[in-house]
Amino acid sequence: MRFNLTIFCGKKIGWRRGTPCTHGRRRHIQCATIRSAQMKIVILTLLLTASSPAFGQFKEGDAAGAKMGVAQKHKWKAGIVVSAVGGPCKNMVGYVPVPMEWPEQTVKTGDQELSPVAKVTFQTIDETSKLMIVRIPFIQAGEEVKVLMTFEISRSMQLPPPDKSVFVLTNPKELSPELRRYLGASPKIEVQNAKIRKAAKDVGSNNKLAWDRVEALYDWMRTQVQYKTGDPVKGAAATLKDGFGGHDDMTSLFIALCRAADIPARTVWVPEFSYAEFYLLDKKGEGHWLPCSPAGTKAFGEMPDTKPVLAKGDNFRAPYDNREKQRYLTEFLTGSGATARGGGRPTVQFVHQMTN
Repeated sequence: MRFNLTIFCGKKIGWRRGTPCTHGRRRHIQCATIRSAQMKIVILTLLLTASSPAFGQFKEGDAAGAKMGVAQKHKWKAGIVVSAVGGPCKNMVGYVPVPMEWPEQTVKTGDQELSPVAKVTFQTIDETSKLMIVRIPFIQAGEEVKVLMTFEISRSMQLPPPDKSVFVLTNPKELSPELRRYLGASPKIEVQNAKIRKAAKDVGSNNKLAWDRVEALYDWMRTQVQYKTGDPVKGAAATLKDGFGGHDDMTSLFIALCRAADIPARTVWVPEFSYAEFYLLDKKGEGHWLPCSPAGTKAFGEMPDTKPVLAKGDNFRAPYDNREKQRYLTEFLTGSGATARGGGRPTVQFVHQMTN
């Protein structure tokens, strides 16, 4: 007998039997001539790499990009506590999203509580999200296995770039595969919706500056949609149709508008809400991810909030269920009873919380 458990938006969905959940680089060369030639090749390679649109994704301190402001320190505790109820259990595998480093964020591992039986590894998904994977071969009935880690995070404010006139739009045909994925549809981000595509074509299309083009989409979305909390997430298309939506809905709509206008954009996940990043080149061909908050007080090209970044992106295939794309990776547990008869059932508590 097999059991799967997932936590979605911090709430327990429940046990499912049988099928997984569908929710979330010199060696020394003595010949001087060869060495000189190699140096030329290396220099040329570096120059070409620096001009690649994908190069700016993880670069800190770009001259033209968002500047880093005051940093705030956080402690984020994440992990899993598993117990065997009604008999022994085996082959437990837990998946827990954990924070990773970004230009605006550093992450160090702090205090740990690790049961000896558990084996812990980490997996980065699409270079934008990170999972802690906990493997527990066997648990006796009534026993508890605990894996808890505290991550010490320093998260900086992102200030507006000094010169907004330096930015240009990307050419979709020249984007790397890693960036092209931020032009397509994602769960709740319906890029092909007719009303979204029409707005993306019309709004701000006469602006000469790339910055103004994106800001026009941002401002237009905020005039069309009223911020309203409390409703379930419904997605970009429904939000535009209804004229109101929550924080995640307004983020999804802005991203959909950008993508429909061939401007790469993605979701940034922080505790309690999400915001957006859009991607522009400077006149040297270097790429920059720039933040904005579609809901609440206007913050375009900047991010005053310093909550820890938990992940970026919105179109993942989870290692525990790659059949269906997810907006973000959720906590998940798989396991089974140790025997065909009398086997137990694992119970789980996922931990994800600020401790300071």
